[in-house]
Amino acid sequence: MTNQERLVDLLSEDPDWAVAVPDLADLADNAVCAALEGAGRRPEDWQVALMACSNARIAALNASFRGKSDPTDVLSWPAFETAPDVAPAPRTHLGDIALAFGVCRKDADALGIALKDHATHLIVHGCLHLLGFDHFEPEEAAKMEGMEVRALETLGIQDPYRRRDAGGPRPDR
Repeated sequence: MTNQERLVDLLSEDPDWAVAVPDLADLADNAVCAALEGAGRRPEDWQVALMACSNARIAALNASFRGKSDPTDVLSWPAFETAPDVAPAPRTHLGDIALAFGVCRKDADALGIALKDHATHLIVHGCLHLLGFDHFEPEEAAKMEGMEVRALETLGIQDPYRRRDAGGPRPDR
């Protein structure tokens, strides 16, 4: 896949990502593709920006955009207030996602899962936020989590919420 064909424009700010997940660009493309397809969107119509960053960087972003000073695992900024069902133009920018290495690593270790699998889940989660899905209300959460589980299954990743039901971390703390 060439850079022009990529669904995800990756900016890797933290060198730990390149060491721990050297195929992050491919992983991100696959995660975004699965999320878009699971939401009934044509992946080839969309593009997403992903910043693979440090805890310090995401803590600053979290403080600026959410008023929370702690680092979080994933943040997202949709390009649309309500994402259209059909892209208005080929390769329309859907929005931006930031993913923190330290929090992702810590949570993956706590859950006993591979960092790659956890990062994939968080990218799917962030992409669904870009499409307008959320988890503030129980019904919304159930719908979004179901979409995540189905998208991850297409990538060969087990249901991450089974482990979390035992008290593990959830995205977007």
